[in-house]
Amino acid sequence: MTRSPLDPVHDSDVAAIRALLDESRAAWNRGDGTAYGRCFTHDATDVTFVGTVYHGGPEIGRAHQSLFTGFLKGTELALDITDIRFYGPDTAVVVTRGAVGKGRPKRLDKLATYTVVRESGVGWRIAAVQKTRHKRLMEAVSFRVQPETRPTTR
Repeated sequence: MTRSPLDPVHDSDVAAIRALLDESRAAWNRGDGTAYGRCFTHDATDVTFVGTVYHGGPEIGRAHQSLFTGFLKGTELALDITDIRFYGPDTAVVVTRGAVGKGRPKRLDKLATYTVVRESGVGWRIAAVQKTRHKRLMEAVSFRVQPETRPTTR
C-alpha cells in the first residue's frame, strides 16, 4: 500500500476499504445481486472481464443477479488486495488479484482495478472497476524480448 506524506491515511480507511471489497465478495458468493450492487456508487462504472460495461449500482446489481442465477450460478469470487493508493482523503485506487469459479481457485488469474470513493453519509463505495485476465505467458515473452517493460519491484 502506498501512502503519500502530504495526505495521511488512517488505518480505519484501509480497514473500511478492505471491508467494502469483502462485502462485495460475500454478496457475490451468496449470489445476491442487490447487495452486490449496493457496494457501488449510484453512477459507478463496471467493465467486466468480457468487456460489458454497466453503469450505476442498481444496474450492476440487476445484471449480476441475472448472472448469479445463470452463467455464474454457484460461483465464488476469490480476491486478494495487492495495492491501495490514496489520492486525497476520499479517493483510492485498489488493485486486486482474483478468480471466479466453483470452489477454491488454483490460481488467481485475473486482475481488477477499483476506484473507490468516500460518499458522505454512506462510507466507501466502488465508483469504477475494470477486470482483466492476467496473461502470464505473454507477459513473460514481453519481459524477455523487451526487459525494459518489466515493472520495478516495490
